[in-house]
Amino acid sequence: SPEFPDTEMLLKIQESTQPATVFLLKAAQDSDIGSNAVQNYTVSPNLHFHVVTLSRSDGRKYPELVLDRALDREEQPELTLILTALDGGAPPKSGTTTVRIEVVDINDNAPEFVQSLYSVEVPENSPLDALVVTVSARDLDAGKHGNVAYSLFQGGGGPQPFVIDEITGEIRLKGALDFEATSYYTMEIVATDSGGLSGKCTVAIQVLDVNDNAPKLTISSLTSSIPENAPEAVVAVFSVSDPDSGDNGRMVCSIQNELPFLLKPTFENYYTLAAEGPLDREIREEYNITIIVSDLGTPRLTTQHTITVQVVDINDNAPAFTQTSYTMFVHENNNPALHIGTISATDSDSGSNAHITYSLLPPHDLQLSLASLVSINADNGQLFALRAMDYEALQAFEFHVVARDGGSPALSSQALVRVVVLDDNDNAPFILYPMQNASAPCTELLPRAAEPGYLVTKVVAVDSDSGQNAWLSFQLLKATEPGLFSVWAHNGEVRTTRLLSERDVPKHRLLLLVKDNGEPPRSASVTLHVLLVDGFSQPYLPLPEVQHDSSQDEDMLTLYLVIALASVSSLFLLSVLLFVGVRLCRRVREASLGACSVPEGHFSGHLVDVSGMGTLSQSYQYEVCLSGDSGTTDFKFLNHYSQ
Repeated sequence: SPEFPDTEMLLKIQESTQPATVFLLKAAQDSDIGSNAVQNYTVSPNLHFHVVTLSRSDGRKYPELVLDRALDREEQPELTLILTALDGGAPPKSGTTTVRIEVVDINDNAPEFVQSLYSVEVPENSPLDALVVTVSARDLDAGKHGNVAYSLFQGGGGPQPFVIDEITGEIRLKGALDFEATSYYTMEIVATDSGGLSGKCTVAIQVLDVNDNAPKLTISSLTSSIPENAPEAVVAVFSVSDPDSGDNGRMVCSIQNELPFLLKPTFENYYTLAAEGPLDREIREEYNITIIVSDLGTPRLTTQHTITVQVVDINDNAPAFTQTSYTMFVHENNNPALHIGTISATDSDSGSNAHITYSLLPPHDLQLSLASLVSINADNGQLFALRAMDYEALQAFEFHVVARDGGSPALSSQALVRVVVLDDNDNAPFILYPMQNASAPCTELLPRAAEPGYLVTKVVAVDSDSGQNAWLSFQLLKATEPGLFSVWAHNGEVRTTRLLSERDVPKHRLLLLVKDNGEPPRSASVTLHVLLVDGFSQPYLPLPEVQHDSSQDEDMLTLYLVIALASVSSLFLLSVLLFVGVRLCRRVREASLGACSVPEGHFSGHLVDVSGMGTLSQSYQYEVCLSGDSGTTDFKFLNHYSQ
């Protein structure tokens, strides 16, 4: 018949335990095998629990008690159940045990093992009381509820040669091991606190024999890709095992020496494969690591396992421009959207971390409207002129271009771009002297006694362009008297080439051409009027041109007005002088005949003020005496005074 290890099982269960909570029960042992072994467990009818029969990996059955209804210590502090184990024989046999359940008040943290699975290897020649493994569980409760007691549940099929210290959790041998009889043991360890809560873990024990088995490597955790620059990144956690014993079961793990990785033992037969230091994907992006596990037996047996590790790129490299600064040239009067150059940056990263976008930085000069001058293609760095450039307004400008990658956070770098506007010959020469927009043409005086090479005048002109586009040359296109004048080609000086003669006309008209050195050349013309005089003190009036144009007509009109005004002024002056002369003659004649007797007070004296007119520069005052008898008029000259 099935037989339980104990006649009574004690379970302490908190009243706060939720329904559907499972509790481990000790399994009954049955010396029979197959269908005659234990097949089912039942529990006496009650309101709170039912039992579930489960199977281990080796087919053995074990019971678990499941809570159906929440417990209430105040209502029922203790329950007693009868657990029955039934085998599958005919007739079936059974065994019972008493399950006593104590309801514990307020203990809400169950013990928890540091590991859910402990895998150890024990040589078959291990002595009694040898330490197999130490399990450890923690309870977050305080006081007595935090005290943990360990217990070992043996499965059916006979007793196991292990014992556990309920205080320290040390599992030791209590019987001899026989590899040929049993090579593998599995135990369930329960940690129970004073409140009755428990946690479980599994201890797997491998009995080692002689060196007839190669070491075994088990990967517990594997990371096939690690980020670059990560310090000591863990690649794999693995365990090695050898079912043999002694030197045959001792193992040595190693990897290739030239790789930047280390093997670090953690605890017995467990290793951590980690990077020796930060990796650099830009140097190497993939590593093939071969883990070699060898035992120390004779002959040695070896196991190899290869792990491929990919180094994942992180954004640790900013874009780098091919040049720190760029200089680009564009001719003025260019077409809008003209491609003026390309800047380029590279990024050593990969993927989105190496995807570069370009943008323009706002200029330091706030008066420079960069957005209206150039634009950049964000994908390939091509720069375009948005409008036609004008060299005369802007010869050069600078700005910075930013290359930013697509990483997170994004990295960027800057480069200086200088755009130089090249001058085109788009401006004709401008005449500064003589002025061509004056109402009257400029007339230069030339003495008739001038020697050959006499400087008549100098034509002054400028060109807004630069370089050879602003180099000016002067040329005499047309003259009233060919051969009399010449123009120096480089400075615009107009000089005589010979002595003047009486046959030379008094007024000359010269047409000069000012031309720049651009391609194609641009030019402007200027007209000079030269008047021949005997000396610079000789008054002169511009003579009418033989050939008339609209401007010459206006000049002639002005001349006629001046002549008319001068004639009127001269005529008036002549009349005054004639009148004064006549009166003087009469005065002289009367003085010779006798003084003129005029009754005093007969006529009142009158002062006549004759203001200076015409060419007179002073004013004179006269006293006029009128004789009523003769009707004549006499002038009495007084001393003049200036007004």
